[in-house]
Amino acid sequence: MSNRLILLDVNVPMYAAGQPHPYREACVWVMTEVARGNLDAAIDTEIIQEVLYRFGTLQRWAMGVAMATDLLTIVPVVYSVNPADMQKTIELFGEYGAQGVMARDLIHVAVMRAHNITEIISTDHHFDLIKGITRHDPQIIYDSRK
Repeated sequence: MSNRLILLDVNVPMYAAGQPHPYREACVWVMTEVARGNLDAAIDTEIIQEVLYRFGTLQRWAMGVAMATDLLTIVPVVYSVNPADMQKTIELFGEYGAQGVMARDLIHVAVMRAHNITEIISTDHHFDLIKGITRHDPQIIYDSRK
């Protein structure tokens, strides 16, 4: 992993705050490193929407508010999603949608491209399909620190 800014996918804070899971310990560590300033991370506003959407579907509104608020506090860089990003998302969807890459993740890729970010921390393997993007698995990062 480089010392450049890296995008943090929503599954990292979700696993960190969630129930016991094989990714939980690694994701807690990643979030702690972000909070300590040891990992230069960014998110986009779509990450906040995904958190609120997920907790809304679970009818856990207070938890959604808490996690979204914490993310805005902990992660030092938050990019807005603008119309140019959405145009790029449409183009990316035409290229990668049939391969199973979800539209919401292509929004992240569009934002990454707009800000010259080439790396993402995510458990989602479909980011591996996208040209110019390097995905870092939280478990591999966590295991390599030892």
